[in-house]
Amino acid sequence: FVNVNLTSMMEFVLLGFSDIPNLQMFLFVIFLFTYVITLMGNGTIILITGTDQTLQTPMYFFLGNLSFLEICYVMLINLWTQKRHISLFACATQMSFVLIFGNIECLLLTVMAYDRYVAICSPLHYPLVMNRKICVQLVAACWVTGVPIEIGQTSQIFSLPFCRSKQINHYFCDIPPVLKLACGDTFLNEMLVFTVAVLFVMVPFLLILGSYSRITSTILKLPSATGRAKAFSTCSSHVMVVTLFFGSAIVTYLRPKSKNSSRTDKFLSLFYTVVTPMLNPLIYALRNKDYHLLTFSLKTIDIFVLSCSYDYHAFFPLFMIFLDI
Repeated sequence: FVNVNLTSMMEFVLLGFSDIPNLQMFLFVIFLFTYVITLMGNGTIILITGTDQTLQTPMYFFLGNLSFLEICYVMLINLWTQKRHISLFACATQMSFVLIFGNIECLLLTVMAYDRYVAICSPLHYPLVMNRKICVQLVAACWVTGVPIEIGQTSQIFSLPFCRSKQINHYFCDIPPVLKLACGDTFLNEMLVFTVAVLFVMVPFLLILGSYSRITSTILKLPSATGRAKAFSTCSSHVMVVTLFFGSAIVTYLRPKSKNSSRTDKFLSLFYTVVTPMLNPLIYALRNKDYHLLTFSLKTIDIFVLSCSYDYHAFFPLFMIFLDI
């Protein structure tokens, strides 16, 4: 409690990408574009999967939840990073929610892999195993499981004394850059981070790999080339998302401390906070047989971008934390 009181009035300064001044305007345009695409793409998927009766299947139910989660991710990052100065409480709250959303996505992607496994390897049992009630229970379990663990982990990190620089060399409050500012013994915190990363990142990733190894084995046994192509097309989109998300998260949180680099951490974080949320709707739409989803998404995004082009100043403050302009 003493440590918390000593730092309760403290503020941090988020440096963003100010260490690369030559790319400021380029990065601003890129982040603005990805922000608009993420909101419109994932928002469109939520709208369509919730209203189109032909898409009331477990796969689209999980996809709708994933899109909602991606919007939460992006809104969270932009909500608290409109200003460079962030209070200790706001920083802790942001970190807690980022970790919670990250854990939920890891578990949800695992559930989606299980859904594809049952659909391809046990198609006759699929309607029974993946009924509506079970799907809702699986999603609810994903949303609830990681909350107490990540709140506890965040509380432990912010109970440390911060007597070094107040500058966080990142664009949001992530664990590695915040721990670098602590002047106490961080060994237990680092071990907790490693343990949680193994449980919520590595274990789900291995389960997904196991599911898709069985799926691949089953697909190769299909007698029809058309059937094999259809099955591979259905699963390939999920594999692409898993590779992007888990790959960057594993390197960020399971990499040895001696190999940590602030610039590398920032660019890796972009994959699971910016790039993956933007690519999810495009990947799933392009790889799916329901091409009307892609058509509607692109039309909606096109209309939105044209309308916003006349009022771009409304988006300008949201990206100041990334840049130094």
